[in-house]
Amino acid sequence: MAPNTQNTPLLDHDIEVAVSESKASSPTSIRSSTTGGWRSASFIIGVGFAERFAFYGVSSNLITFLSGPLGESTATAAVHVNTWSGTAALLPMLGAIVADSYLGRYRTILFSTMLYILGLGLLAFSAMLPSLSGFACEKTSEFTSCYSQLEVIFFYFSLYLVALGQGGNKPCIQAFGADQFNGQDPVESKAKSSFFNWWYFGICSGSLCTRLISSYVQDNFSWVLGFGLPCIVMILGLFVFFSGTRTYRYSIIGNGQSPFRRIGKVFVAAFKNWRANNTSDTFGNMHHQSSEQFKFLNKALLAPDSNLKEDRKQCTVFEVEEAKVVLSLFPIWSTCLVFAIVLAQMPTFFTKQGGTLDRTIRAGLDIPAASLQSFTSLIIICLIPLYDRIFVPIASAFTGKPSGITTLQRIGTGISLSAVSMIVAAFIETKRLESAEEFALLDMPHATIPMSVWWLIPQYLLIGVSDVFTMVGLQEFFYDQVPNELRSVGVALYLSIFGVGDFLSSFLISAIEEATGGEGRVSWFSNNLNRAHLNYFYWLLAGLSIAELGVFTYFAKSYRYRSGGTM
Repeated sequence: MAPNTQNTPLLDHDIEVAVSESKASSPTSIRSSTTGGWRSASFIIGVGFAERFAFYGVSSNLITFLSGPLGESTATAAVHVNTWSGTAALLPMLGAIVADSYLGRYRTILFSTMLYILGLGLLAFSAMLPSLSGFACEKTSEFTSCYSQLEVIFFYFSLYLVALGQGGNKPCIQAFGADQFNGQDPVESKAKSSFFNWWYFGICSGSLCTRLISSYVQDNFSWVLGFGLPCIVMILGLFVFFSGTRTYRYSIIGNGQSPFRRIGKVFVAAFKNWRANNTSDTFGNMHHQSSEQFKFLNKALLAPDSNLKEDRKQCTVFEVEEAKVVLSLFPIWSTCLVFAIVLAQMPTFFTKQGGTLDRTIRAGLDIPAASLQSFTSLIIICLIPLYDRIFVPIASAFTGKPSGITTLQRIGTGISLSAVSMIVAAFIETKRLESAEEFALLDMPHATIPMSVWWLIPQYLLIGVSDVFTMVGLQEFFYDQVPNELRSVGVALYLSIFGVGDFLSSFLISAIEEATGGEGRVSWFSNNLNRAHLNYFYWLLAGLSIAELGVFTYFAKSYRYRSGGTM
């Protein structure tokens, strides 16, 4: 018997039929239909698991590869890791525009995942090149590289191809998962809020597995196999995603016009009208979400000046509202950047610290330094069920909110915990330096300091706890507070925080390296970590985090949630 195509929207017409039926149905009928809900979301969470396994299988131990086989210095490798991570976090903007304006989320996920798999395959192949080409390892200064210049270029090409594939997959898969729940239905609205918790549970499970498996394989067996495992898992993820095709709910894609183009057009028109009317309002005079909110935009766009009819024709009320929403999110976006800088230290300097300590579990078995990041994933996996099943019901009984606390309260709590993590990291690094001095190892950078690697666990755990609050809160906030047509863009905006944060981390490291290094001076990021001052850097980040929390609290108090969104 032929399947019912209205329930299996595989073609353009079928997708439109399914969406039209959903719009025509009541929330109750949508909830009881054969599409969407937790069944569909479970496929998508499975894909999220595979995608994070693949991404962190590359990124978690990347600094070890760059400062090892590629022969880069510690500071240079950290900058390159942050630059690549930042690019990977900003590319979802491009993926979201393509999805929301042209291809739709489903097709964008399919195409980008194939590109992702290609990049991972080439990355594994690039790790084979030195053995295939017979290139002799060359020692430059104190570093040894086993790659020719052409092979290094091919490696970075493959690495950034992975970032490009991730840029299409990451914003769409999460937004597509949340699309499986109807936010207008009370039951499904609560389920959607819970989805963000379990989505994060799934992707952290993926990162935990890869940090335990891939990092060990890379350190003890082969980089070829270490990069090949993420490729295999991503292929399985594509199969899982395609298996759920007949269960998904779909959305009609946009009209082919970029959301950013629409929003940019509004601000251009606003500026023109402001100049023409010589209004005294400016962007700086707009108090965020107050009773006078967006006075400039409204006045500039809707001013009754006959000379502005053309501009008003070009900007619809819907487009003006889109611009208002994006503008209202900017203070929250900008006040989370330091949190992103803090997170950028985990796969870089945290990992380099761990490499100097005693990592012996038993005779002949050392834990890879990059695997310490698994403790962050582990605490997240443990806390999310407790948060969702215990904290939320208890908090909800007091606040009356289905989610227990508001998303901004959740984000602020995580920011405060990230500041604590940097304070703890600074104290532990000071202890590490004291141990190096005590055992006369200051000038022996490759010697193992007789201090257990477990000293680093508190800073990893605190980062994990802060993630449970801030990361999940940011995901829900940026998905929920944008118009329905911009949901992928909302997720991309959330991801862009960490892209910009990675670039800011790179800039900060380069600036400090320039200021503290040089002839006759030992920089904070010296290749000899026993002479470096990572503790100073952590204190700096702690201070910036505290300042960030104050500014975030100011803007969060005056923010008003979008009508129809969850708090």
